[in-house]
Amino acid sequence: MRILQLMNKVPWPPKDGGAIACLNMMKGFSMLGHEVTVLSMNTSKHHVTIDELPAAIRKQADFFLVEVPASTNWVEAALNLLFSDLPYNAQRFISDEFSQQLVQLLTVRTFDVIQLEGLYLCPYIPYIRKYSDALIVYRAHNIEYEIWDRTAKLSKGWRSKYLKNLSKRIKRFEISYLNAYDLLVPITDRDGIILDSLGNSKPRHTSQTGIDFASLVPTAKKLEFPSLFHIGALDWAPNQEGLIWFFDHCWPRIHAENPDLKFYLAGRNAPEWLERRIKLNGVAYLGEINDAYDFINSKAIMVVPLFSGSGMRIKIIEGMALGKPIVTTDIGTEGIPTENGHNIMIANDADQFVESISRLINNRTLFDEISRNAIGFIQEKFDNLAQASDLIDFYKTQIK
Repeated sequence: MRILQLMNKVPWPPKDGGAIACLNMMKGFSMLGHEVTVLSMNTSKHHVTIDELPAAIRKQADFFLVEVPASTNWVEAALNLLFSDLPYNAQRFISDEFSQQLVQLLTVRTFDVIQLEGLYLCPYIPYIRKYSDALIVYRAHNIEYEIWDRTAKLSKGWRSKYLKNLSKRIKRFEISYLNAYDLLVPITDRDGIILDSLGNSKPRHTSQTGIDFASLVPTAKKLEFPSLFHIGALDWAPNQEGLIWFFDHCWPRIHAENPDLKFYLAGRNAPEWLERRIKLNGVAYLGEINDAYDFINSKAIMVVPLFSGSGMRIKIIEGMALGKPIVTTDIGTEGIPTENGHNIMIANDADQFVESISRLINNRTLFDEISRNAIGFIQEKFDNLAQASDLIDFYKTQIK
């Protein structure tokens, strides 16, 4: 099968959920013997040259990168708010250069499936319809408007009003492209049900982000027990909000009871104001690290205090695959069929976070049990090749 994946950022390096979801799917298709082409925007925030892609990755797909800055500019955001009906998030990814490269690619190559990786590739559907007979697949990485609606509810003042407006615009934008594609592939069943309720009538197949178990190998050789840690993009508002809440409402109590306990915080692009907020006793801020999996393996309890966002939290999947007992919220584990107290710990307020972390610190048997159960759960449910194979089978039933 000849597959074209359209992406709004290069999936290398795989340091965030979107990049991991795109890259792992590409790997799965290629390893199953399919011919994969990737056309990706090369944004200023995630800029990569072809030569920076590992040779092994370049062998798995043909890559075409198009320079699309997609940078955030508050002046442009204000003008968008005043003079456009488009959400600013979508406007940033509308590019004549990308359209031209897409058309050129479609005129010289034939594809069976064109998979749009995320909402902001949907404006290119008319070009695909005009120049290709391929099946058009919208792979919904999340419910985009939900991210901003939840963030707005946690915000105050002008920021809350702006985000509410943005959420409404994104929802209209999201609904406007329902059924413009041929097939819907949500990452979670929950997202699929929501999109159906909004008006989707196209065939859908849930395809969760798979895990490459050759890359994620759990080991406790260098484990620091007890210890707490968090790893994620520190320029992402839901992570910032959750961490500030945790350090304000939970960490003082945990640290008072465990004065020698360390909380290790790793992640890229932390703004200066956040770095100042996290200068706390017992908190070690490491910034961006070279080997995320080695870091995760070396620490004990993963803390993910999420109260906004949408879709699937890939870092939680990866943490579980590496045997980490994770303490997170219902929103954090949303779309992942985990079992509280069996393979994860779910906490939705400060008391529950403190209690769950204390239990894991003071009960090594419970810690080890959840660790084993987490690994088994991910190996059973999230094998990358199995996910890709099931999706290919779905595509075969739809190709006429």
